[in-house]
Amino acid sequence: MVTEMSSSRPKIDPPRPAFDVERIRADFPALRQTVHGRPLVYLDNAASAQKPSRVIETVRRYYTDDYANVHRGLHYLSERASDAFEAARGKVRAFLNAREDREIVFVRGTTEAINLVASSFGQAHLKAGDEILITEMEHHSNIVPWQLLGERLGTVLKVAPVNDAGELLMDEFERLLGPRTRLVAVTHVSNALGTINPVERIIELAHARGARVLIDGAQSAPHAAVDVQALDCDFYAFSGHKLYGPTGIGALYGKRELLESMPPYQGGGEMIREVSFTRTTYAELPFKFEAGTPHIVGAIGLGAAIDYLREIGLDAVARHESELLDYATPRLREIPGLRLVGTAARKAGIASFLLDGVHTHDVGTILDRHGVAVRAGHHCTMPLMTRFGVSGTTRASFALYNTRAEIDVLVEAIRQAQELFRR
Repeated sequence: MVTEMSSSRPKIDPPRPAFDVERIRADFPALRQTVHGRPLVYLDNAASAQKPSRVIETVRRYYTDDYANVHRGLHYLSERASDAFEAARGKVRAFLNAREDREIVFVRGTTEAINLVASSFGQAHLKAGDEILITEMEHHSNIVPWQLLGERLGTVLKVAPVNDAGELLMDEFERLLGPRTRLVAVTHVSNALGTINPVERIIELAHARGARVLIDGAQSAPHAAVDVQALDCDFYAFSGHKLYGPTGIGALYGKRELLESMPPYQGGGEMIREVSFTRTTYAELPFKFEAGTPHIVGAIGLGAAIDYLREIGLDAVARHESELLDYATPRLREIPGLRLVGTAARKAGIASFLLDGVHTHDVGTILDRHGVAVRAGHHCTMPLMTRFGVSGTTRASFALYNTRAEIDVLVEAIRQAQELFRR
C-alpha cells in the first residue's frame, strides 16, 4: 500500500520466501465465505482489515488458558499474562524502531492516541494564541481534538490546502508554518485519497521552526516499514484493527523526554505510584498514561499480528499492494463515466471514485450484491469532500491478501451497476 516509508530502516530480518498471495489468503478464514451467493471480495481494508488465524488463535488461547489481569497479581496466570502483555509492547517498539519500550503507550487506537496528545501535550506545552497546523486531507480524528483544545485553551487551528490531485501544497504548508506554530499534526497516508505525504520534509521543516510533529500512521503502519527514529517524528499513532489485529487496541509512540514532560491523560488504577486524599504521585512511563485495566488481549493479539506481518515482510507487502494499485487504476479509468478522486503521484493502495448518475451509497449497495465489500461515504473526511465539491466517494482499498482477479470482479460489478441505472 505504501512504498519507501523510510529508506534507512536496518534490514535485520532473514530472507523470506516469494510472496504467495494464495498461501496468505488461506490464513484468513473470513475470506472463505460467500456473500449473497458470491465469493467475498473484501476491499474495505482502509476501514478495517480481516484477521489471520494466528491472531484469532492467540486471542482464543489467552481467554481459555492465560486469562488474568496484568501487573497486579502475584499468581502464575497474572505473571504469564503480564509477560505476554509487555512482550507485545516490545514487539510494537521493534515494529516502529523506537528506542525504548517506555516510548510505547497502549491506547484504543489512533483516535485515542491523538486525543491523548491533544489533552496532555496541549495542557503542558500550549497556550492561547499558539497554532496547530494540519492539512486539508485529515481524518476527523485529527481535526476534532484540536478544535476541542482550541475551545479550552484558545489555540488556533491552521489548515494547509491540497491541489486537485489531492497532494499537499508544500509552498502553502511552509508559508503557514509561522512563529506561533507549536505542533504539526498530519496524516502519513490519506485514508480517503491514498496520498502519501512527504512526512520526512514536513518533519524537517517543522523542527526547523521549533514545532513538534505528530504523524497519524493509521493508514501507513499496516502496509510498509516505518522507522520513527529515522523520521525523527515526536509522536506516531496507529490502530491495531487496520493492522490485522483486534479492535480497540493501538499504540502511541512518543519521544521519552516529551512523554515525561506531559501530565497523565486519565486517572485511576495502574497509573499511580502513591495515592492519598491530598495528593497523588504518578507511575513511570508508559504506565502513567495507561489508567485502569488495559485491553490485555488486544495488545497480545496486536503482537501476534506484528509477528505475522514481519514474517511476510513489509517490503513485500508494499510491493504487492503497489502492483494492485497499478493494475486497478487503468482498469477503473476504462469505465466510461467513472472519475477517480485522488490522483497523487505518490499514492497508496486506495482507489476512490465517483460514477456518473449513481449515488455513492447505491454503488456500494450494488457492489455488495456482487460480493464486493467497499466503503461509500465521506470516510470521516467531510472537509476534504467539501474541497472536492462532493458529498462522498466509493472507496476500494487493498491489502496483502487481495488479488488482480478480485479487481476484475470489482470492475465488472461497477459496469453492472451502470447498466442497472441505465434501464
